Amino acid sequence: MSEWLTSLQTDTPQEGFELAITLARKGVGYTQPSAEVREKLRSVYEDNADSLIASSQVIAIHYQTVAAANNYWK
Repeated sequence: MSEWLTSLQTDTPQEGFELAITLARKGVGYTQPSAEVREKLRSVYEDNADSLIASSQVIAIHYQTVAAANNYWK
């Protein structure tokens, strides 16, 4: 895959959160490279509260990493 992540540095916490979402989405793409399979699986988790909470947890963990890399935007 081509290099797309050149830095964890962001100007604002909002940008940091958006980067965390991108990291989570890219992780899914690396784990399951088939867009067709991902589309089929979406119906399994899109209405499942536990799956949605797990997705939010992954984003939160990435956000912690990005925030630390940005010295919590101090």
